[in-house]
Amino acid sequence: MTNEVYVITGGSGGMGKATAELVGKKGTVLLADISEERLVQTKEELAAKGITDVHYQTVDITSKEDVAKLAEKAAELGTLRGLVHTAGLSPTMADSKRITAVNLVGTGLILDAFLPLANEKTAAVMVSSMSAYMVPRQGPFMEALVQPLAENAVETMEQFTQGDSGAAYSMSKLGVILIVEDQAWAWGEKGARLNSLSPGTINTPMGRQEAAQQQQMKIMLDHTPLRREGEPSEIAAAMEFLLSDAASYITGIDLRVDGGTIANFPRMRASMSR
Repeated sequence: MTNEVYVITGGSGGMGKATAELVGKKGTVLLADISEERLVQTKEELAAKGITDVHYQTVDITSKEDVAKLAEKAAELGTLRGLVHTAGLSPTMADSKRITAVNLVGTGLILDAFLPLANEKTAAVMVSSMSAYMVPRQGPFMEALVQPLAENAVETMEQFTQGDSGAAYSMSKLGVILIVEDQAWAWGEKGARLNSLSPGTINTPMGRQEAAQQQQMKIMLDHTPLRREGEPSEIAAAMEFLLSDAASYITGIDLRVDGGTIANFPRMRASMSR
C-alpha cells in the first residue's frame, strides 16, 4: 500500500508543528522550512510525541527550484494526501517586497508544483489571515493578486503597497484567498480540494512578535468576541477537518479561525470612531 503523504510548509512554526502532530498519526509527514536547524528540532519534538514517520527538506518558498524539489521528494515518499502551506512572513519580519514574494509568489509556486501530484484523495489548505478581510475587494491590484507567477509580480504589487510592509501583508493574504478561489476548478478537475484558512491572533512566536510590536493587534484582540488568542492546536484542528473526508464537499472557500474578530470588526470601528 502506498504511503499517504502530508506536506507542511513552515513546518517548524507553531501552526505547522501543531498540524504535523495531528496528521502524523495518519500518514507520512514531509516538513519544509528555510532553517534546517529548526526542522531537525521539530522532527525530534514530534518523535518524542510518537510521530516518527517524519521527513524534512529545507526550502526557500520563493525559489521555483526549491519548491520543485520539495514536490519531487513528496512524490518519492508516496501519494499526496494533504498539502498545508503555512510558510509566510508577517509585517514586522521583512520589507514589503520580501513579504509579497514569500506570501503571494510562494503560494503560487507551491500550488503550481503540487497540482501534478493531486488526486481524488488530495486536499490542500493555504494559510491566509484575518488581515485579508481588511482590504477592499476592488481596485487595480485585484487582477495582479490572482496572477502570482506573472513576470514582475513583486514589482507590480509594490506599486500598490508603496513599500508599506503592513499593506503588503494584508494584500498578499487577500491574494491567497483569491488564488484559492481561482484555482479550485483546476484542483477539482483532478478530484482534489483546495481551501484557505485565515487565522486571527494566534499564540505562536510569530503572533507574539506581531502583538508586541503592533498596537493594532492589541486593539483587535481587545475586540475579539472570545476575548483571547487562539492556540496553534485550534488552527491544527481546523486544518485537520479541511484535510479530512468530513470536508469532502468543501472546496474553494476560506475558513476564518479568528475568535470572531472580523465578524465584530464593524462594531470595533464604530467604537473607535466615537
